[in-house]
Amino acid sequence: MDCGRRVQEMEAPNNITIKGMLGLLSDAADEGGKKLISLGIGDPTAYSCFYTCSAAQQPLLNALNSRNFNGYSPTVGLPQTRMAVADYLSRGLPYTLHSNDVYVTNGCTQAIEITLSILARPGANILLPRPGFPIYGLCAAFRHLEARYFDLLPEKQWEVDLRAVQHLADHNTVAIVIINPGNPCGNVYSFQHLKEIAETAKRLGIVVIADEVYGHLSFGENPWVSMGVFGSVGPVITLGSLSKRWLVPGWRLGWLVINDPDATLKTPKAAVPAIIEGTQEVFFRKTINILKQTSDICYQKIKGIACIKCPCKPQGSMAFMVKLNVCMLKDISDDIDFCFKLAKEESVIILPGIVVGLKNWLRITFAVEPSALHEALRRLNSFCQRHSC
Repeated sequence: MDCGRRVQEMEAPNNITIKGMLGLLSDAADEGGKKLISLGIGDPTAYSCFYTCSAAQQPLLNALNSRNFNGYSPTVGLPQTRMAVADYLSRGLPYTLHSNDVYVTNGCTQAIEITLSILARPGANILLPRPGFPIYGLCAAFRHLEARYFDLLPEKQWEVDLRAVQHLADHNTVAIVIINPGNPCGNVYSFQHLKEIAETAKRLGIVVIADEVYGHLSFGENPWVSMGVFGSVGPVITLGSLSKRWLVPGWRLGWLVINDPDATLKTPKAAVPAIIEGTQEVFFRKTINILKQTSDICYQKIKGIACIKCPCKPQGSMAFMVKLNVCMLKDISDDIDFCFKLAKEESVIILPGIVVGLKNWLRITFAVEPSALHEALRRLNSFCQRHSC
């Protein structure tokens, strides 16, 4: 079978989630063989080197023990929580956020759902990145909001194809989603590129939805800059959470923030203040150092695998994308086939790129214990050599 036919064999799934695919891959792994190592899910707490700090844990215990917060809280969040998030996100901005700009959510997924429900209207469309986070497409479909996909350019550090954005947008376009640091690509956008995105959105008359769940988790050449810096250029809706930076994804505490100092838009949990104020910079630095170490391990090891190409070194978040050359493999049809056979033969889980919008790519998570990462990449290399033409 020629390579061209093999690439076209499978259509992209339109209803599969990351967790759904990872569950299928886990089921396919050989339970009686090697210990399962997952490089697929972005939950670093599965490994002992990633754990939260006492400055985050103790305020939560204090809030529980006080018995003051067992009742219903305001729908938009406790006033002190909203104020703490506003103060935290105001750092580095040329203006000050206020508590009324902040809405506390049940994780960032709910923030996504709320944002898209607010923007949805008959005939409207939204611009989403490819590759990207599948929840946006699923939420858009649920709200009857047409999803139009623009490409991220791997040869340009996964920058947004702004020319394509301008061609995709029309008078029914309501927003563009920007994920920075990148998930799943592991990139960090420069100040200049973010400014160009803001200016493009202004020209098109659309809102920027800035997904900053991995905010501050940068360790490459580009310092991380919040999209909120450009709130005066045009309105920005910032989505974030405690999950990644504080290493507490199970707490499900997120936020939706309106960055709109010029009032372009008309806009109709108790432990957080102590967590944000009490966490020392040394905790964040430790996490960054580990992520830089593990991303370097991935990048160097992947360079030694002939059938996998990494277009650029990861600079942030906890995962990155690599290109799979199926033409160099004798019995692999595509990225899904590759990942299922890898799980079965080597008990290593990697996410097929088709799940995040890129066929015959792979998403590798590097928020993994270094020793486990070395072992997983050794198995990956062995698998690729065994299946090479």
